Order: sequence, then structure tokens, then C-alpha cells
Amino acid sequence: MTSRSYYLKQNVVTEPLVDGWYAWAHLIPPSTLSRNITERHLKIMESYIEAPETHEAAVKDPRLLGGPFMDLQPRQVEAVEQLRERTLRERGHLLELSRAIQELDALLRQKAAGFSLEPLYAEVPKALRGYVELVYDLNNQPSFRLIEPLLYKSPFYNCWLQTVALSEIRGDDRPFVLSTPRLHDGDALHLQIPFASERLDRLFQTKSVPSSEGEIFDALGLEDQDQARFRSFLTTEPPRPYSRYDGDGARWRYFGHACILLETRSASVLLDPVLSYTYESDISRYTYEDLPEVIDYVLITHNHQDHILFESLLQLRHRIRHIVVPRNGAGALQDPSLKLLLQQCGFRNVIEISEMEEIPFEQGSITAVPFLGEHGDLNILTKSAYVLRMGKHKLMFAADSCNISPEVYRHVHRDVGDVDALFVGMECDGAPVSWIYGPLLTQKLERQKDHSRRLAGSNYERALAIVEQFGCKEVYVYALGQEPWLNYVMSIKYTEKSNPIIHSNRLMETCRTRGITAERLFGEKEILLD
Repeated sequence: MTSRSYYLKQNVVTEPLVDGWYAWAHLIPPSTLSRNITERHLKIMESYIEAPETHEAAVKDPRLLGGPFMDLQPRQVEAVEQLRERTLRERGHLLELSRAIQELDALLRQKAAGFSLEPLYAEVPKALRGYVELVYDLNNQPSFRLIEPLLYKSPFYNCWLQTVALSEIRGDDRPFVLSTPRLHDGDALHLQIPFASERLDRLFQTKSVPSSEGEIFDALGLEDQDQARFRSFLTTEPPRPYSRYDGDGARWRYFGHACILLETRSASVLLDPVLSYTYESDISRYTYEDLPEVIDYVLITHNHQDHILFESLLQLRHRIRHIVVPRNGAGALQDPSLKLLLQQCGFRNVIEISEMEEIPFEQGSITAVPFLGEHGDLNILTKSAYVLRMGKHKLMFAADSCNISPEVYRHVHRDVGDVDALFVGMECDGAPVSWIYGPLLTQKLERQKDHSRRLAGSNYERALAIVEQFGCKEVYVYALGQEPWLNYVMSIKYTEKSNPIIHSNRLMETCRTRGITAERLFGEKEILLD
């Protein structure tokens, strides 16, 4: 074994998987995983097995981007059949949990009529007994609360379903994560390492700290048959050195979508890390190499796969001092606790923050502010915009907040005052609520109702109202999913006739006529603040 030192290549993709499917936030909690297995994965697999040619045609049609179609090249019907049979054979307990959720919801609709719910505990499906509380709202509408900490300690949670798939990337194209499983097709190296394992930290540390082959193999517990494949992911070439900001003011850098890094001489804050790897491209971008070795705060705005990406978070975990998430713990099926979820994935430094709470740090502070809309009118608490004070500068990150009630931000403005720069998402079309939350619905939503409840951000009028309310000097439209390296989590392509482009163009034009700096961010951007 050679004693030379090696780094992990900067273009090695590490996809986290749960039972062969790309790991996003609804595949970690047992309750939402179970519903996605029965109401998304099995249905997509059955459709593909029955008509693979339909899927192959659909993934080539831009109008069907993000739809329930497998993007498998070449055709792999036999492998999908094997995955389906394994799921039915080995995940019976999760199938039972999904049925129990469906049956409990039906039980409450049929028998909870405003009288005491105590007698119904005896009729709770067996799989859910001891894991739920039955409740009414103030209008006697029945529901149930999941006791999430107990579910994570139950047989329904199995960290050994978690694996990572390593491969090299040389371009932006990757199959859409919600509809295409990652099969053992010989291209990627699959390692059964639970997300909470410190072995992953050791793996990602080798991106910047070299080790010998033996040390890396031992740390990862690599079998002999995996070592040769893993060697192809190593290089003796060190990463380019990172130049930390050392000025008297502050600096922000745009990494794509809603990912922004802010730095002062004494602190660093990273929002919604969704990052590109380093490889040759016509589009200039910041990558993992452009992050500091220590990130003081990572802020998560909400629990959608393009804002909380485990692929990025797991690679940064060893660098993060604190990860800040919106406070939640209400036990709603559609709104799992991010704190519990991240703790199960090995994060030991999670801070929950409620609306209008503040986290002070040297030369600055983080204030959580309300985030309305963009969740299809579901009762979801896990969403927050943030106002960051960095020295004398104040910046507001509204993410995909849809300003449906301007009075809210009038009240917020009384407390936080004007802001220098606003970052606002304007994906004002949005997918129907069923796109993400469909597997969790126990009753089919009529098409007209589904399409009226959009996962949409602010349009021109609503975004302009935020600009005017907070007296912004600079306005940046972001979180549109335009960067091509985001296609695997977004599946969005715009033209000049797309509403988000039309509305953001109008906003920029209006702002510029008023002397306000305005730009729609794309690729990379750096601004130095005095």
C-alpha cells in the first residue's frame, strides 16, 4: 500500500439514498417515507414496468419535466421489477404503516363527530398505536398528531436503508430525483453507510485534508472489491486554496438558486446550501471549493428539496458550527420536524428558531421573520424568511415567500426597520400542491382544487409590495431554479414567455426606474459591502 497522500476529487458526486431512492426530506421520517413508498415509488415502478416506452418519451418532452416518469438509459425493466419485488417483500412494515395512516384518517372522518375521542383509541390501527394522539381543532374537525421521537425509535425507522452512491460528474445532467431510483447499474459505487455515521465526515474531509489510501479505506470500511473502484475517485492534486474575506465590511456570494454565503471578518452564514461540484462548464459558478473551512451558521428557510438538500448538507456537516431551522414539533404528517430529522442524520448542533426570534453573533444577528404561502395552503410551520444584520448592513432573504397578506410585513417592518437588500423568489406559477404532498393526502384532491393551490412564490405586485414596505436599496430575484446543475431537484426550464421571467422582468424595470439596483441572479455573483 503506497504512503502517498490523496484527496477526494472535487467532481465526485455523493448521492444519499434511502432504499435506492434519492434522499430528500420526506424519505427520512418513517411516516412520510411509508406514504412515498406506497403512493409514489410503487406507482411509478408499476407504470414503468407496464410501459417503459411511455417514460422514455416523457423524459424527452420539456412540458413533462418533473413528472412521474423514470429517466433510465438504457431501458432497465428487469432491474425495476427486482426493486419493486424487493420493496414489497422487505418493506412490509412500512407498507403497513402507510395503510394505518390511511385507515386512521378514514376512522376519524367516519366516527369523530365532536364527542370524546377517547373510545377511538381502541380502534387506532395496530401499527400506529402508541405513536399518535387524537385531537380536534376548535371547530371540532378531527385529526391526529404523530409522536415523532417515538417513531424514530421504533422498528419503522431503519438507518440501514441509507446508502451513498459515489460517481464522477462531468456535466449538469442528472435524472430527476423524485421519480428515478438510483439502481446498481455498475456506474456508481454504492456504500452502505448510514447518514449519521462519522465515516461520512471522514470521507468529505478528504476533499481538503489529504490522507493515505490505507487510512481512507480503513475509515470507510471498504471491502476489497470496492477499493479499486474507490481509487478512481482519488487524486494527488490539492483543491484550490480558499480566500476568506478579511475586509472591514462584509461580502456576499451567490452560489445558485437560494444559496448565499455572507462573510465578515469574524463570522460566516450560509443560506439553503444547494451546491455545484467543480467540473468544466460554460457557466461560471461557485462550488464546494469556494466555501470556508468553518461555517458558523447554516440557515434553512423551508423543507422543500431545493432548499434543504442532504447531498450538500452531509458533505458540509463537519464544517458547520450551527444549523438553524424553523421551529416545529406539532406532529403533522405534512410537516415533519426538521430538528428531529437532522439529528437522525448526525447533526448535533441544530438550533430551532421561531418567528421574530433573534440569534446574535459578533458584528451581526439573524432574525427569523414570517414566511407565508408557497405550501399549497397546508398547515406547515417549517418555513421562515430571515433578516441578517452584518455590521451596518441589513439584508432580507424572503426565499419563496408569497406576500399574500401584506399586513404581515407591515408589522414585521415596525420591528426590523428598513433593509438594504432584498432577496426574493418569484417562481410565481408553482407546481400543484400534489406535486410534493400528493403521497401524504389520504383523499384524492380534485384536479381543479389541486391546481388552484400552488407551490408558488411572489408575483410582480407582491414582490414590489415587499420592496416598498422595507425601503430596499437593492433587489435580487433568486430561487428560480434556472441554473442547469439544479435540474435534478427542480426540473424547470423557462422561456421569455414564462410568468416568472415576465414578472421578474417587470420588477427589475420598476426598481431601476426608481433608482433601486435590481438584478435576477444566475450562476455566480459577488458583492462587497463597505
